[in-house]
Formats: sequence, C-alpha cells, structure tokens
Amino acid sequence: MEVKIKSSRLELTDAIRKYIETKMAMTEKYLGAKVKVINCDFEIAKTVGGQSKGDIFRAEVNLQVPHEILRVEKTETDLYKAIDKVKDHLELVVKKYKEKLIDKKRGK
Repeated sequence: MEVKIKSSRLELTDAIRKYIETKMAMTEKYLGAKVKVINCDFEIAKTVGGQSKGDIFRAEVNLQVPHEILRVEKTETDLYKAIDKVKDHLELVVKKYKEKLIDKKRGK
C-alpha cells in the first residue's frame, strides 16, 4: 500500500516518514488480502494550542476502500502519540468495515 504523506506547519523528516509507513504497514496486514486499498492519505499538522497547552499535533488518515472512505483524526501534545492513536483507532474502524462486508455477504 502506498501512503501519501502530507505535513502542514511541520517538517517531514525521514524518521517521521518511516514511522508512519511502519504503522500503516501494520494496518495493511490487518486489512488482509480480500480488502483492496484504493488510496491512503496521511496528514500531520502542528497547531498552536495557546500558552497553557503549547504545541498540539494532529494526525489524520483517509483510507479509501471499495464503496467507502475510512477516516480517523486524532490530536495530541506529542506527534508520535497522535500517530499511534490514529493507527489504533483505524484498526477498530477497519474491523467494523470488515464485519459489515461479512454481514452483507451473509444477507443480514
């Protein structure tokens, strides 16, 4: 699966790129061979949360699969935590999507 990574107000280093690709590869394994990913867009951004909060990082993934777009967005004070939360939540969304496909095949 090819992951298109976009960054806003943040330098995209090789370390961040590899980290995102590793996490998304784990998600691809979870999808299995039956679900074909059409497009995968991953966006990271840095926003200012104010004096008390400091910098806030946003991670968002849009995973286009047949007949649907699976979208997850998370914010966190640490970029790597935001990426991890997106991956974890995306696995839940993928699981629901796969169950939905199975239910449709069974006629429920």
